[in-house]
Amino acid sequence: MPFSLIPGRLFAHYREVTPEYLKKQEITLLLSDLDFTLAPKSVRSPDAELRAWIAALGAEGISLMIVSNNRSGRRVTEFCADLGVPYQGRAGKPSTRGLEAAMARSGADRAHTAMLGDKLLTDMLAANRCGVLALMVEPLGGAVTPWQKVLHALQAPFKAVCRRRVEKSRGKKPTNG
Repeated sequence: MPFSLIPGRLFAHYREVTPEYLKKQEITLLLSDLDFTLAPKSVRSPDAELRAWIAALGAEGISLMIVSNNRSGRRVTEFCADLGVPYQGRAGKPSTRGLEAAMARSGADRAHTAMLGDKLLTDMLAANRCGVLALMVEPLGGAVTPWQKVLHALQAPFKAVCRRRVEKSRGKKPTNG
């Protein structure tokens, strides 16, 4: 299993991860973190923008499953039930077990799966270790606590490497790490 923190692609917001982009990468299953990826952690229910994005994915045959490390499943359960999307709780990222369980439940393979998240040390590392396309977004709601600010600062060099690789390989299929 490769050990890399560098995502295959970096986006400013989940909306930039379009169905067209995913289809070009031959992705049929998009695994996604919830907190700070699709909504700030303080948000209890999905907004219309998120619902529209998920509907657009579904219209193009792309399934979405939330893969969360949350230990208390209440918020994730309610959020996903409200959206009508399945989730894999207690994923244990950066372990690959949550991603592998989600793929098994969906019947998808690694070659057609991507992981969307906002953290290098959990989401991107899990994706790279699992061998799925790692797609990173800037955290929704930004860094609030001192610890989050430290984590964001530590991620900056890896994001810079990703940006350079994307610039170098314009037009080529992204790779991880």
